[in-house]
Amino acid sequence: MTPPLHLSLAGQAVDVLREQVLTGEIPPGSRVNEVEVAQKLGISRGPLREAIRHLASEGLLMLVPHRGAFVPDADADDVKALFELRTALECAAAELAASRRTDVDLVRLHEVCEESRRNYRAGQPFPYRLDLAFHQTLIDAARSPHIAGQVRLVQQRVVLLRSALLDDDPPHQHASMDDHDELVQAVADGDASRASTVMRRHLSRVCAQMLTSMNR
Repeated sequence: MTPPLHLSLAGQAVDVLREQVLTGEIPPGSRVNEVEVAQKLGISRGPLREAIRHLASEGLLMLVPHRGAFVPDADADDVKALFELRTALECAAAELAASRRTDVDLVRLHEVCEESRRNYRAGQPFPYRLDLAFHQTLIDAARSPHIAGQVRLVQQRVVLLRSALLDDDPPHQHASMDDHDELVQAVADGDASRASTVMRRHLSRVCAQMLTSMNR
């Protein structure tokens, strides 16, 4: 019996390769060196190629016939299209979270917001792992597995694009944390309309900031 992907060598390779792509260790536009990566992971190229096909299905790699796998690069139109989809999904999730959230969800959302501000006050760069953690917690509160699955794929693509950008604008970072606080309050109040409005404004500004960074 073939083991599930997440338990197989290919599944382990997926996790490692995804991390290398999302952190920019293999930067956008670069070709995946199969020999080098296979040696680094201590696996054969068979499981690695299975992992590459899996990540290509998620949009994190691009397969080019006779050339191999590449980390996709993006232009302004790609960013705009991604955020159109992300906005539709996450505004819907914010509305659902306002009506379905639990007290535990609110505690987790507050904890992520507080940790983000502690990092910011300490002078650390805006931690995108905490940004993703906030959005993931909000998605969890929506109790919609189908939306959650689609959001995860879109967010990965956004993180991939960010890995190649200079995005260290302190006013933007502070505004993002303010948006998160306002979103938590809207969700806590059960105000679906306001939660959706704040999410739309938040993602619109994040998109604009990414486009500005691409032009630097």
